[in-house]
This record gives sequence, structure tokens and C-alpha cells, in this order.
Amino acid sequence: MQSVTLRINNIACRYDAANVLENIDFSAKGGDFIGVVGPNASGKSTLLKSISKVLKPHTGVVLLNERDVHTLKSAEIAKNLAVVPQESVISFAFTALEVVLMGRTPHLNRFEMESTQDLIIAQKSMELTNTWYLAERPIDTLSGGEKQRIIIARALTQEPRVLLLDEPTDHLDINHQIEILDLIKRLSKEKEMVVIGVFHDLNIVSQYCDRLILLHKGRIFAAGGAGDVLTGENIEKVYGVKVTVKQDDISGKLLIHPQRKRMIKEAKAKVHVIAGSGSAVSLMNELVDNGYNVSLGVINIGDSDYVAAKALELDIVEEKPFCPIGEKNYEKNLELIKQADYVILTNIPIGFANIKNLKAAGEAQNLIIVEKEPIEKRDYTEGEATKLYHELKANATLVKNSHGVLDTLKSMESGVNYE
Repeated sequence: MQSVTLRINNIACRYDAANVLENIDFSAKGGDFIGVVGPNASGKSTLLKSISKVLKPHTGVVLLNERDVHTLKSAEIAKNLAVVPQESVISFAFTALEVVLMGRTPHLNRFEMESTQDLIIAQKSMELTNTWYLAERPIDTLSGGEKQRIIIARALTQEPRVLLLDEPTDHLDINHQIEILDLIKRLSKEKEMVVIGVFHDLNIVSQYCDRLILLHKGRIFAAGGAGDVLTGENIEKVYGVKVTVKQDDISGKLLIHPQRKRMIKEAKAKVHVIAGSGSAVSLMNELVDNGYNVSLGVINIGDSDYVAAKALELDIVEEKPFCPIGEKNYEKNLELIKQADYVILTNIPIGFANIKNLKAAGEAQNLIIVEKEPIEKRDYTEGEATKLYHELKANATLVKNSHGVLDTLKSMESGVNYE
């Protein structure tokens, strides 16, 4: 089979009169794994939409094997290109296997049923994503992480030549992040697929991507290998954060650490935040703006909450990327929790890698839980986290968002003077 090529030829995209992307120009061939990074609203998701024919560029062209994707029929696009979006809405209670088999639809004639071979392909994709055991489960009963792995399995079942990923690991526990990214990296080489993924974690793209594209205000700010793109100067200009970039002793890959300057300032009370996956970025900013002395932990280096906390110069208990919480960091976290006037547990997924955060929260003097969705949808520990969580809820204050946290803190502090 001829190797696939993809060329994004000087495209610009608009929403109404607003320019979202300008002068985007790059190419990829089979086996390339390209990471797209940049701050919020830099145009990352719009770029994927333009490649996948969802959004037609205002100018320029996207060429798949030298053919304009916007001249190709949808079925032909689907045979060659698969997308894993940030969120997938499936309205009916299909089984997981039925959802994965939908990936074979572009390869079937009208009214044609799936064959034994189609089922074999679907099963293999589910085995690769460690989801075959979910085959008969209704999709609406699965957790966010399980559902995401099913969507990735469906994309692989299309047998695409190009795979587009929009923050594919955001809902996944650390072990599943590693499994999925290892799998995608391997398949990109073995199947000679073009893989283009949008990521928010700079350490992830450093570990897995062959090339990076750094977007800023709708334009390519830098492109090339991790060493050329993830420089301290580039990151400071684009993200507004000073960082230290160094090479990991074991993997040889780059590790990005935001720099921290110690600031001494008066604060109302000590608030410790248990977070992850970007669940506390705005909350931490609001707490600091309202004069609280904020700490965070335990958090993996490179997580967007970690980056935000570093930029705010907070006390942090940090763990290495992709690593579960070690005993030493658990004890450090426990000490901060005991010292805190309030502890806030955000709406995070809980797996075996971070369940120690849940156990430590039980030592809080005043625990506030932010619950946007039930723990059952965020539990990756076969029920252990759910049991611990409900024990915590029995003695905690429950809120739905960061505004609720601030209102609750103000209410709790009424009549109390913190020195």
C-alpha cells in the first residue's frame, strides 16, 4: 500500500469575521506523530476540524494524497481518516461493541451488515485498547475513561491512514494514558499512519511526538523537534510562564518545569487543593485573587494544574510524570492537609495512581468537595475510590463549582479572624 501523505497548504480559517487560523502550512507522511500545542484559543481544535473536512478553510487547501479533502465524498474521507474528539455524544444505549463496529460503516455498502471479518477487526481494536471486556456493556453505563478508550477503538476499527486526536488522554487515568499513547505511537510506525494530536501537557508531547507545532494566536509560532520548539524562550512568550527545560536522565526526553519565585504575602487562611487534569486552574487563580494562602498536591509534573500552580508560585507536592503517588509525597501531602484550614477536593478522576490523595483528604479539618459528576463515572479503581469518596462526603461540604467554593469559604470564615 502506498504511503499516505497529508499537506496543509497555507490555510486560514474564520468564524464569522474573526480570524482563528492564519498561514498554517506543514506536511506529514505515514509514520509521523505530530503534536499540536498552544494556549487556549490558539486554534488547535480548529486546525483538526479543517483537516477532517468539518470546517472549510477560508483560504488555502488540505490535501490528502494530493487530493483536496473538500472535494472528496464523506465515505471516502472516513475510509482514510478517523477522529477522536474531546467529547463524544452517543444518544442511544448501544453496547460498547456496537459503538466500535460503527467504525466499519465506511467500508460497508448501503444496507450491508457487518461480516465476521469486520467483527474480528473490531475485537482486535478493543483488545488493543484494553476494552474487550466491556463489549456487552451499554455505552451510557461506562465511565468517562472507559468511554474514551471505546471511541479510540472505534477510530482504529476504521483502519485509517490518518488519525486525528483532540486531547485524547484528558479523561484517562495515568496507566491508561501510557497504554494508549504507547499503542498510538507503535501503530503510527507499524501501520504507517499519520497521527496528529492536540495536547495540553507539554511533557506528554515531548515523550511521544516526533514533531511539534506550537500555535499562538492562530499562527504557527514554532515547529520542529521537541528541542527546537519547547525552549524556555518560546514557552515564556506563548504561555507567559518562565520554565526550566532539562533532559530526563532515564528517557533522554525533555522535562518542562515552570520556575517559581517565592513571594511573601499576607493571606486569610490556608487552603490546600487536591486536583488534576486542569480541574483547578480557574479555582486556584480565584483563591489567590481573594487573598488565600493556597497549596496543591499531590500532582504530576506537567499537568495543567501543576503549570498553573507554578505560575501562581504556590507550594506544591509534585510527583514525576506518569508515576503513581509515592509514600514520601503522600506524607508531604498529608502534612499540608493537616496544616490547612480548608481542603478542597476537585472533580478529578480517581485511579490507583492517585487514590492516596483521596485517603489523605480524610485528615482535613474542613473538607469542601467540588462535585460536577458522580464519583462512579470517575472511579477507575473497581469501586475502592467510590467507597472512600462517599465516606468523605458524609463529613464534607458539597459544592458544584469554584464560585460555590468561594461562597462556602466566606460563609465558614464569618466571624473568624485569621492571623
